[in-house]
Amino acid sequence: MYRRTLAGLALAGLAAPSVLRAQSSQGVQSSQERLVFTLKDGDVTIQFRPDVAPLHVERVKTLTRQGFYDGTPFHRVIEGFMAQGGDPSGTGTRGSSLPDLKAEFTTRYRFLRGTVGAARTQNPDSANSQFYIMFAPAPNLDGNYTIWGQVIGGMDAVDKIKRGSGRDGIVQQPDRLLKARLVNA
Repeated sequence: MYRRTLAGLALAGLAAPSVLRAQSSQGVQSSQERLVFTLKDGDVTIQFRPDVAPLHVERVKTLTRQGFYDGTPFHRVIEGFMAQGGDPSGTGTRGSSLPDLKAEFTTRYRFLRGTVGAARTQNPDSANSQFYIMFAPAPNLDGNYTIWGQVIGGMDAVDKIKRGSGRDGIVQQPDRLLKARLVNA
């Protein structure tokens, strides 16, 4: 379900490093806690966006504290678009046992390189545990998906996540999110 919604979206070419600075200038708020994903090629630090999506941020924190994300695969990875994870089954069709979340869309911020968003089905209020990290800007997602974070360090490790094949970007023997943890800023 989740893979169908994002599949086939056309994207512009890879963004320059200045895109990260541009996202920061869009008002990334400092928070006491940040999220760190340990990947095979290093740590990725994500600044939460509670100013944009407080329900989604709280959900990710809850699941992280439970160890939910540890060992989950990046089951769908599309070159020039995004890396999607957060489904322990690795199929892209499951989430946590918690109820789905109401959408927290915004037109104020854009999906740029390093933006972290909530994956969902075609139902806007179906996000649960799955997320994606953008490799490049995707204006077609702006205002239609929930932004809950921004990579502020370790994007080079995200860039090394194993890519999938075909239009849906399904990954055979996918890379995994080794450990997710909360750290104080």
